[in-house]
Amino acid sequence: MTRRLSVAERHAAAEKDLLLEDIADQSAWDQFLVEQAVYAVALNEQNFSCNLLRDLLPELGHGFLGAAINAMRQGGLIEHTGQYVPSTSQATHGHPIAVWQLSIKGSEVAAQRRARARGRAA
Repeated sequence: MTRRLSVAERHAAAEKDLLLEDIADQSAWDQFLVEQAVYAVALNEQNFSCNLLRDLLPELGHGFLGAAINAMRQGGLIEHTGQYVPSTSQATHGHPIAVWQLSIKGSEVAAQRRARARGRAA
């Protein structure tokens, strides 16, 4: 039985050139795509919340947002800042939502990915 990769390992090993067949075969592809969006935002924003992510994702991705945030937190790639902001989603009636930031581990994974990308480009 093969070992299941952690979220951090999946993102560290992610390759840009996935074949379309491989993508279609992955049942968790939508969640992985949302996780990639969360990670990209975390790399570019000092702090972020689901408010920002909902604006960036297609409607289909909204259902995966909570699971993606939780997976990224459990994987150690992002961490809670201790702050909350009101939700801008009409369905939530403005209840407080967490503010997140990239963790040290998340920064290290990003540095490893950039180094591998530079190696492939050379």
